[in-house]
Amino acid sequence: MNNQPGLTLLQKGLLTVGCVAAALLMTSVIQLSADQPQVSRMAGVAVLMAVCWITEAIPLAVTALFPVVLLPLLGIQDGKAVAGEYFNYIIFLYVGGFLVALAMQRWNLHKRIALKTLLFVGVHPRRLLLGFMLATAFLSMWISNTATAMMMVTIAMAVIVPLRERLSDRCADSVTTGLLLGVAYAASIGGIATLVGTPPNLSFARILEIQFPDAPSISFASWMQLALPISLAMFSVTWALLSLRYMNVEEGTLLEEEVLQQQYDDLGPASFAERVVLVDFAILVVLWLFRNDLVLGAITIPGWSQLLAEPGFINDGAVAVAAAIPLFLIPSRSGDGSRILDWETANGLPWHIVLLFGGGFALASGFVESGLSDWLGGQLGGAAALPPYAMLLLICLGITFLTELTSNIATTEMILPVLASLAVAIDMHPLLLMVPATISCSCAFMMPVATPPNAIVFGAGSLKIREMVRTGVILNLIGVVVIVAGMWLLGGMALGVTANGLPDWAGSIGETR
Repeated sequence: MNNQPGLTLLQKGLLTVGCVAAALLMTSVIQLSADQPQVSRMAGVAVLMAVCWITEAIPLAVTALFPVVLLPLLGIQDGKAVAGEYFNYIIFLYVGGFLVALAMQRWNLHKRIALKTLLFVGVHPRRLLLGFMLATAFLSMWISNTATAMMMVTIAMAVIVPLRERLSDRCADSVTTGLLLGVAYAASIGGIATLVGTPPNLSFARILEIQFPDAPSISFASWMQLALPISLAMFSVTWALLSLRYMNVEEGTLLEEEVLQQQYDDLGPASFAERVVLVDFAILVVLWLFRNDLVLGAITIPGWSQLLAEPGFINDGAVAVAAAIPLFLIPSRSGDGSRILDWETANGLPWHIVLLFGGGFALASGFVESGLSDWLGGQLGGAAALPPYAMLLLICLGITFLTELTSNIATTEMILPVLASLAVAIDMHPLLLMVPATISCSCAFMMPVATPPNAIVFGAGSLKIREMVRTGVILNLIGVVVIVAGMWLLGGMALGVTANGLPDWAGSIGETR
């Protein structure tokens, strides 16, 4: 979600004043822990940031800067330590991966991949929907969901025009709705599959490290072992649902393949720059997947990092930057003397997301340093009475519908520290709560303001909000079930999650800090 609709400047000002008043009340009047004043102060900061993030009374990235000032000012954490949370290996993973994605966009490699997929799948309405969703989901695994949705909507609208000439108005409206919803939903579903696919995934990896310093790091491959099957299941269900609801048009109403072929031909032959970016991208994915040992049942594929003198020194962030740097050095051979990637293109990197990451990491660190995490754990101990599967269903359901109204990354950064405390309090594996919550933040399908892809397709002007709500609420509920089932079935193999209490690395939150 980017902006709350309908808020005037006066309303935003009043919301800001209300946020500050709530924070002051929490920090100066209410004492949550008599012998630990930092607990109440940190709770005040958390309330202030949560309300500002939910209401977007001020820009999200500005709210993310609050810890830089407030944590040192309130005696919660040293300013140097807080500042350090705003740049770390997870940030470099995002920056490196996004630079490679920007190179793909600069040379239209992403468009070539999308059109080739559509041509391969076919032009019957249901196959066309499958092609659009496959291309969108695959690209969203690696590049910005927003950029993917914008490009795919442009292609979809170009395809819809000739379709309308062959179909009745009713059928044309139905197919148009199905294609646009397919693009929006596939962009979110594809992002689930990889650690770099959507910001909440990266936020989770770093917050886990902050809350549990001894926890094994979440690698690209281990995340994909769990999230890719969940993504594929959601993709299949979504395609089937959209096909049944919107693609039941008469046989023989085929789009001329020449329409897509013409768009592909307009790209011309693949340039030297495109081929270099494709090779660089492929190498990056392989290095990510096989950095650590990859366990596939009884088979273990040794990781390439074992060849290094210190295998533990290398991480996915270093790999991402290593793949991005050569693109600044290799000439594009386009005749203008440019390199494949230049700084003008790199400036397209969304630095506000980097600040959002940092703010969430600083917030999580403040939870630990102030003792608020342990205090919350004590208060939430009563939740142990719920069966684990019921707790998971309630958490995923609540977060899914909360994300319909708030930024998914802000929701992630507000909720995960609380869930970490809850897990310790009820003697449950932290990943059993934190991973499904993270994935749920990407599964809001009802409202146009829920995610940037939803907003983009709605802005195309050919989609009725009631259709998005009617279809989205079904997918929201299905998503909750798929996420919980996926975690229950695959969590042990992919992330070592068990239902037998806390792992050795959990213990008391942040105790080794």
